[in-house]
Amino acid sequence: MPVSEVRHTVDGQVLYVTLNRPEALNALTPDQRDLIIELLAQASADPEVRAVVLTGTGRGFCAGADLRGGATASDPVPGDVARVIRLGAQRLIAAVLDCEKPVIAAVNGTAAGIGAHLAFACDLVLAAESARFIEVFVRRGLVPDGGGAYLLTRLLGPRRAKELMFFGDALSAPDAERLGLVNRVVPDGELDKTAREWATRLATGPTRALALTKQLVNASLDTDRTTAFAAEAAAQEINMTTADAKEGVASFVERRSPGYRGR
Repeated sequence: MPVSEVRHTVDGQVLYVTLNRPEALNALTPDQRDLIIELLAQASADPEVRAVVLTGTGRGFCAGADLRGGATASDPVPGDVARVIRLGAQRLIAAVLDCEKPVIAAVNGTAAGIGAHLAFACDLVLAAESARFIEVFVRRGLVPDGGGAYLLTRLLGPRRAKELMFFGDALSAPDAERLGLVNRVVPDGELDKTAREWATRLATGPTRALALTKQLVNASLDTDRTTAFAAEAAAQEINMTTADAKEGVASFVERRSPGYRGR
């Protein structure tokens, strides 16, 4: 894979990851997918990275998986399909959900199939006015993968999730915002600026507290109250050992703005 197909750079403690196959609406190849997974894992472990932005070039954020290079065998060995999904699309979505740094999706255009799920897995979603989201699987006679049913049901509830996945209609950015799939819709020309502003705010925040908050929120719908409360107490215990927590309390007492260092 040419390196230029996934551009990545760290600027101001923010990792910017840009899909760069505009001629294919940034349809995702296995090599691109694996690199994004690797970059997210590196971001989790790197104290100099405190936020992540995912975006694309051209008219597409990500038009789904690139199927042109896929296997053409009509009779796959039993277990092959499940293995490919588990090690491919599901691993990508898990990498976003499990990343220890906040991840912003800056959706610049069409987000379809796994591309839509890649956006929905992010912690915050910004969308350009021209962006649209498509649960394209039903159009191809396929079952949604990449955690689509898991994500959409939790974000929208079962009835809205079924509507999107049963019909496969394109959802405009304003409609996605109305449903709660998008945090904010901005003019196309302001998407990059807004994403950088949000990422900068996150990158100057209490990084470990944000990571623990992300874990609590992501787990909240899969657990009971007793377990959730125990996880919250444990997260507080862990966080109070960080320098940022001490700085936050000290800045409050001293009536000054905090200076978080991500540690």
